[in-house]
Amino acid sequence: MTSHLTHVPAPDGIAASPQYSHVVWGTGRFVAISGQCALDASGAVVGEGDAGAQARQVFANLDRCLAAAGAGFEDVVKLTYYVTDVAHLPAVREARDARFAGTPLPASSAVQVSALVRPELLMEIEAFALVPEPERTPDPDAVGGAGAGLRLLR
Repeated sequence: MTSHLTHVPAPDGIAASPQYSHVVWGTGRFVAISGQCALDASGAVVGEGDAGAQARQVFANLDRCLAAAGAGFEDVVKLTYYVTDVAHLPAVREARDARFAGTPLPASSAVQVSALVRPELLMEIEAFALVPEPERTPDPDAVGGAGAGLRLLR
């Protein structure tokens, strides 16, 4: 299957960046993932004071949220990073690159903020994705006989 997303790393007149695509568009179902922080399933902070550990936890949380929507990192069109110090961005990029291995990078923005919801948190990352629409095929087992119902395939 060909990708449902188109990445434009550098439109005419715009300098290319190896860190993101300047433009991404596609077709499908829109998915918005709220900003994720370095919290585990019980709400405890993971990696207090450790940008690398927090970034890995944030991307693990993003992965779980994307999966809940039937999506993966290959469907992400935009990431927004909120960091308490831009010095944390190399750790964020390392964790991101581990999740996007072999996948074109999405569009992104990075913003340094003075604080997040809890003082131990160093970053929050939100994502927007486009998930391909599922194919619809006749379901021969549906009530009413052959082809009467439709089954969603993913």
